[in-house]
Amino acid sequence: MEQRYATNPTQIPGMTTSDLRAQYLVPELFVPGEVRVTFTHHDRIVLGGAVPAGTDLVLPGYPEIRSEYFLEHREVGIINVGAAGTVTADGDSYELATGACLYLGRGIRDVVFADASGVAADAGAQFYLFSAPAHTSYPATLVAPGEGTVRELGDQVTSNRRTLNQYIHENGVRSCQIVMGVTQLHPGSMWNTMPAHTHDRRTECYLYFDLPADARVIHLLGEREETRHLVVADRQAVISPSWSLHSGVGTAAYSFVWAMAGENQAFDDMDAAPVTELK
Repeated sequence: MEQRYATNPTQIPGMTTSDLRAQYLVPELFVPGEVRVTFTHHDRIVLGGAVPAGTDLVLPGYPEIRSEYFLEHREVGIINVGAAGTVTADGDSYELATGACLYLGRGIRDVVFADASGVAADAGAQFYLFSAPAHTSYPATLVAPGEGTVRELGDQVTSNRRTLNQYIHENGVRSCQIVMGVTQLHPGSMWNTMPAHTHDRRTECYLYFDLPADARVIHLLGEREETRHLVVADRQAVISPSWSLHSGVGTAAYSFVWAMAGENQAFDDMDAAPVTELK
């Protein structure tokens, strides 16, 4: 488990590109045959990836979170961004198609990731994990791709037409803290949200995927009067602290998993940062 300590906005002006990437970019989540996780002290979130690559992978406990097993006092949202796979939780098996979301609540002891039968090991499942502390247990729930709460947002004129699928949220799959879903940009649209905004009551993480190998997303971060950016490749994640604005524009259309945890679960609880105020 890699640890990232919390930061504050006064540190941004003195950060180099390398400093910014070391603090906020998670570049290697999906490593064949491994479960790889990063712990951030911002809202005590753990994000990671599990790539079975033909072998069963067990989600372990970690001494950094003082847990005998990973979900001892946590919950996790799992979205499959690879080929079909299965997640087994305390003996119950769930089949995750590409884009499916599985919520697992506090108290589940054994979690195992595997490829679906017949899927080639070098092109198998890639499970994205987003976890937060939990005070109680909610039922394990699987949502098929496109079966969440679907919202159509943006406009082709402003290059941000997108389909947003809410999976784990206050009016969908129940959780203690996690709010999670997937957004797909329409062809010809590049901005994932505009205006940029903050959630001063929640930390949000973005996982960019379905991005061509020769394309990148320019992800904005920082305060509105002291912005910075990260250049992000396919299947890389960004940690956005509650004080940091976030928005991004790609050199090609892409998708992203957005996930939040913190003070509340109200999706629309955000503070806009109009482009005219950005510096």
